[in-house]
Amino acid sequence: MLRAVAPETGTTVTAGNAPGWKIGLALVSLALSLLLWLNGLVDSLSRPSVGGDLNRRQLELAALAAPSLPAELRPLLAGQDPLAALAEALQQEIDQAGESGTPPATDLLLEQALLQQRRSGTNPTPTLLEQLQASGDSSGLLQQWRCEALQGAAACDPAASGRRAAIQLAAVTVLPVLLLLLGIGLLLRELWLLWRGRLPAAPALTGPPLGGVDVVLLIAGGFVVIGELLTPLLVTPLLTAAMTRLAITSPLREGLNVVALYLSLMAGPLLILALMLRGLGQPPRGGWLMFRWQPLAATLAPALKGLLLVLPLVSLVGWLQGQIWGDPGGSNPLLELVLNSHDLPALACFGFTAVVLAPLFEETIFRGVLLPVAGRRLGPVWGVLLSAGVFAVAHLSLGELLPLLVLGLGLGWLRWNGGRLGSCVLMHAFWNALTFTNLVVLGW
Repeated sequence: MLRAVAPETGTTVTAGNAPGWKIGLALVSLALSLLLWLNGLVDSLSRPSVGGDLNRRQLELAALAAPSLPAELRPLLAGQDPLAALAEALQQEIDQAGESGTPPATDLLLEQALLQQRRSGTNPTPTLLEQLQASGDSSGLLQQWRCEALQGAAACDPAASGRRAAIQLAAVTVLPVLLLLLGIGLLLRELWLLWRGRLPAAPALTGPPLGGVDVVLLIAGGFVVIGELLTPLLVTPLLTAAMTRLAITSPLREGLNVVALYLSLMAGPLLILALMLRGLGQPPRGGWLMFRWQPLAATLAPALKGLLLVLPLVSLVGWLQGQIWGDPGGSNPLLELVLNSHDLPALACFGFTAVVLAPLFEETIFRGVLLPVAGRRLGPVWGVLLSAGVFAVAHLSLGELLPLLVLGLGLGWLRWNGGRLGSCVLMHAFWNALTFTNLVVLGW
């Protein structure tokens, strides 16, 4: 029998041995979850990666911004020959499409044809002009080149487009580099303090006095089986019927679908957790999950510090993975939706899901419950490791597994050392907000 003392109250909470039916249900849920997660990780290798698209978008900004940049900053921000780099990236994407058996996107072929024409100094052919007349919305660079080919440079204000592209390019290059340098400095300082023995001792790791069976039921049964498997099967037809009845079309349709499905996914696990916590008696000050939002400064400062500390580590792991493995694919489908959407209501839906709903829900499950329960049984270090591992696997992307593992370790370290789940939620939200903003800036 497990006995735990609630901090700051002195209340003793007892969690009895789980009955046989509960253990059996937990084992079945765990087996199903492992099969679903294994299948999802393998399938992620066949999903397209957004990495190549992101690289091409940045090169497009560099090519568009280069004429507007000061000569001394041009090589630093746009590279020595942005048109040559863009030509190489376009050819790689076209070749990859051919290898996969799918025809390359029309925009890629048009952009490649215009790029070749501009680099050779020739005029667009009549066939190319006809294709440009029939083309629709496209990226900022292709829109500018299309305008110049059809109407002439004087009618398209290339200087204004270049200045706008320069601002976008600075936002996706200079700002991340500054944050990365700040994070490296802060990380070195923390390592120095650790070596000198000057870091304060971590507080007692507190959380709900649940058992291992309870956590398995919550994550495997609630999060995976109910949330990821059964909920979409039940909710998706209802959402489709509602969207059709209300005549809601894309891209807002996709945005509302993402919000509704994520809210539905959250409902089952959070209801199970609420029922579990209900029987634990009087919670400590701050609640069983220890959100502890107040005072806000004490919650916000560790979140910002944790973000800066983990940024260079995730970047390093991602870079090493790219050098060893290349681009394995399997990006989160939401990334592509954000990158290619120019609809403000749809982007608001994607942003709300990524910056508000996902951090609240995932931190509640992984750092609010799994980490302290595992830490109480296995020790805080193993609790941090286990929660980070499950967090990384739950995203079902082999290509993002190692960076997500490092991010999970940073979030777990913050929960252990700060004792505030609210700081983890804010750090997670800041991380997702940086990613979301970068995608919007590149795709706009």
